[in-house]
Amino acid sequence: MAEDTEKLCEGLRKENKSCFILGASGETGKELLKEIIKNRIFSKVTIIGRRKLTFEDEAYKDVIQEVVDFEKLDEYSSAFQGHDVGFCCLGTTKAKSGEAGFIRVDRDYVLKSAQLAKAGGCTHFNLESSKGANKCSSFLYLRVKGEVEAAIEQLDFDRYTIFRPAVLMCDREEYRLAERIFQKVLIPISYTFPTAFSVPLTTVVRAMVNNAVLNSDKKVEILENKAIHALGAAQEITKK
Repeated sequence: MAEDTEKLCEGLRKENKSCFILGASGETGKELLKEIIKNRIFSKVTIIGRRKLTFEDEAYKDVIQEVVDFEKLDEYSSAFQGHDVGFCCLGTTKAKSGEAGFIRVDRDYVLKSAQLAKAGGCTHFNLESSKGANKCSSFLYLRVKGEVEAAIEQLDFDRYTIFRPAVLMCDREEYRLAERIFQKVLIPISYTFPTAFSVPLTTVVRAMVNNAVLNSDKKVEILENKAIHALGAAQEITKK
């Protein structure tokens, strides 16, 4: 397994592919960027966001930053051009942004970004969604996640991967009371049912990176929490 994974990684490196990350200031995006930089599987890495980020580590010196106004994304279409692989970790909460703000970020911004990425040549789009996402759900959060999943599928990417993690186990810089309560409740449960209700953030990002190097004949892939655990626990990519 380790040898096969490394061969795939080396093959991807030789292809000199580029990627972009949306939401690199958030917990998932931040950890994903770190994992991608560590493994050096893309020749060019771009992060797209509303503000420029500061990195002290020398490893980030070649990361390209595109600052955009998500309310006027059409004016920043050039930021989405020339990327082979896209990772979208963009999102907010109803508590932070209100219902309208949540819908605007998690559905409208994400969909518009995917449209621009498709037009810009992106062939593999990766979306961080949520366990239980369903466009027919009576719960706003799950309905919005399901709506954007379905809308992006209609864009017809060569490959479209949806990650549906359960509760993320991590220490966020942004305090989310409800999530923190769930995390504390789920810690003892996760020992008995490790893949049912939660997933470590590091496992999610490893799954995203590992999946990017794997060959797939599926045009649309939906990775539920159990599959994320399995893929994230696979042999860690060895840095060359």
